[in-house]
Amino acid sequence: MVATGFIPMAAAQELKAVQIYSQDELLRLIDKNTHLDRVVADRCQLVQDIQAHAQVLKEPAYQFLWGDMLAWGICVDAEPERGIKFMQAAAEQGLPGALEQLGRYYAKGTLVQTDIEQAIIYLREASALGNLKAQLQLANLFVEGYGSPYDYENAYRWLYNAVTEDKMVRKEIAGYLTQLEKLMSPKAIRQAQRS
Repeated sequence: MVATGFIPMAAAQELKAVQIYSQDELLRLIDKNTHLDRVVADRCQLVQDIQAHAQVLKEPAYQFLWGDMLAWGICVDAEPERGIKFMQAAAEQGLPGALEQLGRYYAKGTLVQTDIEQAIIYLREASALGNLKAQLQLANLFVEGYGSPYDYENAYRWLYNAVTEDKMVRKEIAGYLTQLEKLMSPKAIRQAQRS
């Protein structure tokens, strides 16, 4: 059989060009923790584009995505150490999702050695940027006895002012607020509720 360069119609219909993700779309995927699923669903067609956006353009959302792909071997060979470095670069640029994930990794010892102090640093930064997942994890560390009492007021304020339609998350927030109140002075609670 002679190769003619002709692609059968069925195969051509299966191959669809995938557009690179917009910044907003990628941030939504990261917030939902579905960014890696999307890369796989797109049949790894965007690996070179993702790499270029991460390494050349140094866009934080793409640095995080590329780092996560490297860390877990999604569409590329696994290079966890290099992946963490890209996630850290995204976190240094203030990407809340990167800060939250690194905080979670340090808290649980995922890919890195467990380091609660480092976890609190990352989670505090993500929390200050409004990342609810980080706020919940930070409150959890505080009620488990980690961190500084000086941080409780901020953690309480963030959760007290959190907005979510998820009833289970609101219940979780209420539980953390109750537990934090036991660790705080009445004055600190009033201040946190007023701010």
